[in-house]
Amino acid sequence: MTASTTVAITDSDLNSREDEQILRAAGLRTVRLQARTEEQVIAGLSAVPAEALIVQWAPITAAVLDAVPRCRFICRLGIGYDMIHVSAATERGVAVANVPDYCVDEVVAHTLAMTLWLLRGLGSLDAAVREGQWSAGTAYPRAASPADTVLGLVGLGRIGGKVAAQAHALGFDVVGNDPYAAPGGAARLTSLDDLLRSSDVVSLHAPLTPQTRHLIRADTLALMRRGALLVNTCRGGLIDEAALAAAIADGAIGGAALDVFETEPLPGDSPLRSLPNVLLSPHAAWYSPASLARLPRQAAQQVVDFLTGRPVPAILNPEYAEHVAARPSPV
Repeated sequence: MTASTTVAITDSDLNSREDEQILRAAGLRTVRLQARTEEQVIAGLSAVPAEALIVQWAPITAAVLDAVPRCRFICRLGIGYDMIHVSAATERGVAVANVPDYCVDEVVAHTLAMTLWLLRGLGSLDAAVREGQWSAGTAYPRAASPADTVLGLVGLGRIGGKVAAQAHALGFDVVGNDPYAAPGGAARLTSLDDLLRSSDVVSLHAPLTPQTRHLIRADTLALMRRGALLVNTCRGGLIDEAALAAAIADGAIGGAALDVFETEPLPGDSPLRSLPNVLLSPHAAWYSPASLARLPRQAAQQVVDFLTGRPVPAILNPEYAEHVAARPSPV
């Protein structure tokens, strides 16, 4: 690393400059863009000899990687990394990392809050009181106890695993599906089909990949119990929203609580806005003042660590190292 080593921040809506402060304190030069499309990223980086990128939402495609031949490291400003073409980065000897633990407690709390809102019918009860009604069982007669509820978790990583433990402590019967999970946790492991068939509430905690896109769609919704509930604080692309809206409208699905959407902000004409027993939040599960402060700090520190030769445990593609020797020398 030299005094001219450059880090480009492709985009960020966090309203924080602490990442730049940390990078500059380590002797790095920084360039901040506001690029949200492939074309904007390529144009913005065309004259920037960046050796590392910090990325929030900008697409990092193979073409973008070819436009920054000096780049050796990419850090995602968040947990999900579906906007980064990881295999293309690996082939070019570029390491990719995320910030996996800056908001775990926040997302766990948001997930459980949404689950309990649905399970206890809090939206219906609130509306009933405001309309002058006063009856415990009339507004939402389906209100259930955790002890009588099967909670199915699709994904048992840092967040899903902690949801499982805390939901189990609340009395839920927790089942889970994750090809990488070992038996013995708070969730009983089962197949995805069996999880969908047996769960009263399904909560999604899986990464968005080509294999998981629209994991919840017409045929998988049809596997779920009639009246079952769905929670998503993970990635909007896991759900076919048109299929979900149709299933809620005809009563096959009893309700949903969604923090993430295929298109964000959620379009004004989305049928999800007007359906009953649907709770919506604006991709806010990650947020607290503390997590907002942690995220840019941790991302910047990972860049500093990588460029100074220190280990970065959050690297997602350790096999990148096998391709470093084949990297062309940048002009």
